[in-house]
Amino acid sequence: MFLRNVLATLVGLTIFSAGIFAFFIIGIAVISASGEKVVDLSDNTILHLKLNRPILERSVENPLGDLMIMGARTTGVGLNELKQGIRRAAEDDRISGILLEPDYLYAGLAKLYELRKELESFKQSGKFVIAYSEYLTESEYYLASVADEIYLPEEGMLEFNGFRAEYNFLKGTFDKLGIEAEIFRAGDYKSAVEQFTRTGMSEESREQTASMLESFYATYLEDISRSREVAQETLKNVADSMLATNAKDALEYNLITDTKYFDQVIEELKYRTDIDSADKLKSVNLTPYLSSTSSIYDGSERIAVVFADGEIINGKTDMDRIGSESLSRQLRRLRQDDRTKAIVLRINSPGGSSLASDVIWREVLKTSEDKPIIASMSDVAASGGYYIAMACDSIVAQPMTVTGSIGVYSIHFNAKGLLEDKLGITTDVVKTGLLSDVFTVARPFTAYEKQLFQKSAEDTYRTFLLKASNGREMTIEQIDAIASGRIWSGTQARDNGLVDALGGMDDAIKMAAAAAGLEEGEYKLRYYPQQKTFIEELIGELTGGYEESRLKSKLGDLYPLVNQIRNLQHHQGVQSRMPFDLTIQ
Repeated sequence: MFLRNVLATLVGLTIFSAGIFAFFIIGIAVISASGEKVVDLSDNTILHLKLNRPILERSVENPLGDLMIMGARTTGVGLNELKQGIRRAAEDDRISGILLEPDYLYAGLAKLYELRKELESFKQSGKFVIAYSEYLTESEYYLASVADEIYLPEEGMLEFNGFRAEYNFLKGTFDKLGIEAEIFRAGDYKSAVEQFTRTGMSEESREQTASMLESFYATYLEDISRSREVAQETLKNVADSMLATNAKDALEYNLITDTKYFDQVIEELKYRTDIDSADKLKSVNLTPYLSSTSSIYDGSERIAVVFADGEIINGKTDMDRIGSESLSRQLRRLRQDDRTKAIVLRINSPGGSSLASDVIWREVLKTSEDKPIIASMSDVAASGGYYIAMACDSIVAQPMTVTGSIGVYSIHFNAKGLLEDKLGITTDVVKTGLLSDVFTVARPFTAYEKQLFQKSAEDTYRTFLLKASNGREMTIEQIDAIASGRIWSGTQARDNGLVDALGGMDDAIKMAAAAAGLEEGEYKLRYYPQQKTFIEELIGELTGGYEESRLKSKLGDLYPLVNQIRNLQHHQGVQSRMPFDLTIQ
């Protein structure tokens, strides 16, 4: 038996090693092929933006990113790279226009707003944008509506029925399992805890969500109305009654330009670029286009853009989470680097550990004492995400950024019902002090223990208020009036004094440059943390990323719910976190 197990292990290791070697050879071949390929652009070329992957803050430099690894796609496309490509195309005489294909697009509203603004700027160069899709969701239509012309096939579909925000609630599941969540919070609007204690939204949660959603929707309708020259009231009536669900009805209400199939769109593009119908359309995709052009920032000084993307945790950055140790170290190095004249902290985070957020806040504060640091908020910069921004010199948010949520909470899970009633497991304990077993899940908290944890939440909240007060130069009473865990849109946050200006990362970069006394063209942009090498990405994919990708692929729409339950392990200690299962569509 022992020998058989040894042989089986050796065979398994051999197969695994062979797989790794084969994968490595394929990777080298892809790298070699991509390195040898030279993009030769000629006049009347179309920049083809087919957006069929998640839009991330920035692309992952992975040569295998466009391959499917056992059915699981590994990367998305970076907003940063998309904007660079569009900006260079506007100044490139060889590029005549853009073909925009949003296809099952996955991106937050703030990212779409920022990308849409970039396309608006592109159109000011006198070049055209044409959008085509077979099916446009609410988000995809928002992006496509900026185009000069929008085409759907004759049987194409459109989702245009307004926004919704969904929360998932776990109380029913916990009740069935015999688990009780004991909650300690500071802030009436801190609704992140409601998923454990309620089966539906509280009035406070419903109020803040409705207010924020209406603010988002107002921006959405205003932008579409301006681009399509359709009155906002008309757009709202069409959405409220779902009057445009197919291409024919969308055309009737001027939501699209005409009905065309893809081959007809290609013919339209050939006509616009003076290409004979029998010839092939000249087009280039984003990645090869970027590799064939150079950055417009070629100065000698540096402005650092630091990405803080994901949930905030203690320790080192891990997968899609911001590690307090890693980010603090990065800020410290940039603060001590004489070549770096200013920093933009790009935040896309719902928050997380209050302690980790406070550690990062300290490094941001120390950095602001040495050189300009500007916060740029993406889709969400709330709770702990706002905490790490509030020590910056200035804060810039998009109108459809989710921010605020100044409040804290902690959770204790009492699993006595699950252990004893469901599983028949009983627990006994020997301890040296009255509170030695305070963190056990085998019993509920005593009244004294509840008092201790509630006091801890309130103390952390007061610290949050004080530091927000200092950062925003407002009184604690003024901050408290707009805090209490309440979430705001970027527009509302600007009006309430929580952010300084509305804009995107480019606006934050300009503010950082101005604060450092730099003119455009005098500085280069450097992005941090530095991208992993191909080998590091490959190892990460094989040791963890692949498993996560497969899980997403298998679970589909259920993945966010399952991931929500898995993430409960990160809820240790006091949390500065917004409702992480909030979905806006």
